[in-house]
Amino acid sequence: MPADAGVAVEPVVDEPAAVADLGSERALLVADVHAGIEVGLRYERGVELDSRADDRRERLCELVAETDADRLVVLGDLAHRIAAPEGDEREELESLIRAITDRVPLTLVEGNHDAGVSETFAGRIDVIGPGGGLLGDALGGKGDDADGTRRGGVGVLHGHTWPDPALLDADVICMGHEHPQVRLEDAVGGSRVERAWLRGEIDPAAFVEDSTNADTTSRSADPPELVVFPAFNERSGGTWVNVDGQSFLAPFLPNALPAGDAYLLDGTRLGSFRGV
Repeated sequence: MPADAGVAVEPVVDEPAAVADLGSERALLVADVHAGIEVGLRYERGVELDSRADDRRERLCELVAETDADRLVVLGDLAHRIAAPEGDEREELESLIRAITDRVPLTLVEGNHDAGVSETFAGRIDVIGPGGGLLGDALGGKGDDADGTRRGGVGVLHGHTWPDPALLDADVICMGHEHPQVRLEDAVGGSRVERAWLRGEIDPAAFVEDSTNADTTSRSADPPELVVFPAFNERSGGTWVNVDGQSFLAPFLPNALPAGDAYLLDGTRLGSFRGV
């Protein structure tokens, strides 16, 4: 997947993760870890699966080391339970957060599954609220314009709520929540589902809830790119973006992404996600 011209957000080949150069820091970004998902599936659907908690924790730590990251940023849904974490899920989170923060700082962008996580682990993780924010503001991204307005950098949000309009000041915006997937068919009628990236220019007017009260016109000629991350957790399902009748989860999608490409984890470009 090509990098944005202003800010480098480079996917890690064959992984649902990307690296962002923030100037003063190199950040590893992932979305939708859903720690404790096996516990949730047991109670929600009666499905019994062996826990992959150790695999998730070890792979995240390996990715931090392999990418030489200075920070891990989780784009929402670090946890699976939509409540304060407890029991086995809390134990998984405790172990995961300890393993990561022993190495690098951890920033969580609050997702709809993260209720109580920031409070439970206060002082051990940095938190960005559900509306999102600019990583450059907190982590040393780009400087100010001549008029003092902050411009550029990497914007982050989960995607379950309408975003903070200030994200339109970013060069590139990274989000989770959607868990994009594509269903691919072969010549003999077989099919498979694979996790995918989505990337394209944002329509600023469709990205914010009330565009009449937000400065979207100044970005209309040079809008930021939107990168929709695949879910880190392969058991969390997702939106089949190339199947008719599939509804997007984010309130601003697909309208805020009028044209965008889909990519597989290995970097294969599939073309327009609307026509895969």
